[in-house]
Amino acid sequence: MVLEIKLGDVVRLRKKHPCGGDEWLVDRLGADIGIKCLKCQHRVLIERGVFERRVKAFVNRGK
Repeated sequence: MVLEIKLGDVVRLRKKHPCGGDEWLVDRLGADIGIKCLKCQHRVLIERGVFERRVKAFVNRGK
């Protein structure tokens, strides 16, 4: 199953970030997905397949 991911999506991942935040903003699309923690603003690049496995829920859909 392929997830439809858009810029501006806010997702909840399965594991929390060490800062305690669990909501991430999608800010880059491609072979890698760029996400930013909404609590501490830390940016991470994750491979698309890994990202799709880690997504628990969509909090807010982007444009």
